[in-house]
Amino acid sequence: MRKTTVLILLLLTCVFAKAQEHEMSKSYIVPADTLVQKKLRRWQDLKFGLFMHWGPYSEWGVVESWSLCPEDANFTQRKAEHGATYNEYKKNYENLLTAFNPTKFNPEKWVKAAKNAGMKYVVFTTKHHDGFSMFDTKQTDYKITSSRDPFSTNPRSNVTKEIFNAFSKENFMIGAYFSKPDWHNENYWWPYFPPMGRDVNYDPAKHPDRWQKFKDFTFNQISELMSDYGKVDILWLDGGWVRPKSTFDPKSPDYKKIYDQDIDMAKIAAMGRKKQPGLIVVDRTVTGEFENYTTPEQKVPNEPLDHPWESCITMGNSWSYVPGDKYKSTNQIVSLLVKIVSRGGNLLMNIGPGPDGDWDPIAYQRLSQIGDWIKVNGEGIYGSTSIAPYSEGNVFYTKSKNSNTIYAFNLSDNDKVKLPGIITLHLKDIKKVKKVSLLGVDKKIKFSETADALNITIPADLQENNKLAQTATFKIQY
Repeated sequence: MRKTTVLILLLLTCVFAKAQEHEMSKSYIVPADTLVQKKLRRWQDLKFGLFMHWGPYSEWGVVESWSLCPEDANFTQRKAEHGATYNEYKKNYENLLTAFNPTKFNPEKWVKAAKNAGMKYVVFTTKHHDGFSMFDTKQTDYKITSSRDPFSTNPRSNVTKEIFNAFSKENFMIGAYFSKPDWHNENYWWPYFPPMGRDVNYDPAKHPDRWQKFKDFTFNQISELMSDYGKVDILWLDGGWVRPKSTFDPKSPDYKKIYDQDIDMAKIAAMGRKKQPGLIVVDRTVTGEFENYTTPEQKVPNEPLDHPWESCITMGNSWSYVPGDKYKSTNQIVSLLVKIVSRGGNLLMNIGPGPDGDWDPIAYQRLSQIGDWIKVNGEGIYGSTSIAPYSEGNVFYTKSKNSNTIYAFNLSDNDKVKLPGIITLHLKDIKKVKKVSLLGVDKKIKFSETADALNITIPADLQENNKLAQTATFKIQY
C-alpha cells in the first residue's frame, strides 16, 4: 500500500499506516445500474462500519501479508527468528496454518459490540495478498478449512460464512474484502521466477495461458463468495496494481515496465451482480466504472468529495493484530467519525482479531464508549449530508437529509466537555432559526442571530458540569 499526496490531510497516523496508504482516484464514474445506485445511497446513510484484517499472520503479529513482499520498505521487514533467508521465511510463513487455531472465535460477540457502538456494516478480509483463504474455497487447499489447519475440525471453521451470517442477522450490510494479487498462487508468482516485488513475476503477455489460469482462479473464488455466503452487499477489492495497463498514465516514467494485469473486471462485476443484485464493487484506486466508491486510507479529506467515499482507518496502529498495539482513544475515534461525516463520508474502522480469535479487550472498551456517545448524538450522524462551511475551528457541521435541521458538533480535546459562555457559528444559507438544543441536556438554550452568525449562550452550570463526553452537539432547527 502506498503514500499519497493527492489530498491535503487532516490526519496521518503511524509509520505502518503511512506505508500502506493508497492513492485516491482522480475521477469518478456513476454506476449505470440503478440497483447499485440505490444501494450506494443506502450505504452512504450508514456512516460507520467495521473492518477486520485477520489471517494466520496474526500468529506472528506481523503486518498482514507484507513481510512476504520482496521490497525494501519499513512495512515489509522480516524478523530473523522467523527465517534466515527469504525462502525459509516464506516456507515458515505458509506453514503458519498448521498452528492457526482461533478457538475463541465468536462472531456474535463482535456483532453485539459493533451494533452497540453504532456500526451498520462490516467488511471482512476473505483473502489478503498472501493468498490464504478465510473461507472454504474449492480452488486451493491454502485455506482455514484445510485439513492441515487444526481449526478445520471446528464446526465454525468456515469463518467468513459464520461472520457474514452473524452480522446479516442483525441487518448489517455485508462486505467481502478480496485481494486481487495472490502471492501463494503459482499462476501469479510463478515458481519458475523469483518474486520481484508485489506484482506478478512474469509478463502475462508472454504467457497468456498461465495468466488465464490466474484469471479463472480469481473469478471462481469470487464466484464462490457471491454464491455460497448469503447476502453480500459490497465486493471490496484490494491490490490496485492488478489492473489493465491502459488505466496507468502512459506519461509515467515506468510505463514501459508495467505489466498488463487485466483480470476482466467487467466479467467479475457482471457475475457478482447477477448473483447479488445491486452489488457495490470497490475496485479501489482503479478509476472507472468498477470503483463505485473511493477509499482514502488513514486520512480525512479537507472538503467533501463529489462522489461516495469512506475513510478506512485503524483503531490501533496496525491493520492486523500486533501484540501491545496502541489504540486510539475514544475521543480520537469520535472526532474522526464526526470529521469524516461532516465531509459526507463514511468511517470504516479496523480491528484486527488475534490468533486466539478474539479482539483485544481495549477494542471492546472503545466500542462500548463510542456506543454511549452514539446513543446521545447519533441523530446528527446517520442519514446526514455535509453543509458549508463544513467546519470552523473545532466545530463540525452536518445536516439532516429529511428536515431543516443542522447539527454543530463542538469537539472536545479530551473526554470531558468544557464549554465557553458563548459559541458563535457562521452558518450559510439557512432561514430564521426556530430552536437550538443541546443533545443529551434537558435545558433550554438561548441564542441570537446577526447578519452572518448564530450566537449560542451557554448557561453557567453547563459550561463545566454538563456531563457530556467527547462533544457538545447543538441541534439547530430552522
